[in-house]
Amino acid sequence: MTQEKPTLIRRLISLVKIVWTVSIVIIAAAVGASYGWQTHGLAGALALGFVGLVAGGFLSSPSFLLEALAALI
Repeated sequence: MTQEKPTLIRRLISLVKIVWTVSIVIIAAAVGASYGWQTHGLAGALALGFVGLVAGGFLSSPSFLLEALAALI
């Protein structure tokens, strides 16, 4: 069995995927926490921050994100 070495392009694509996922999850959690803080205080910030974290996990997949956006239109 021979294993292929990861090329520079594959490494860059992996890096972009990681950065995309982390940024979407952080943004979704921050938006949820901010909205929760403004409307319900600390408990709302914690609860909606968690909801944003879970939603960000789903939205980090570009295909799922595009399907969700298409459903809104």
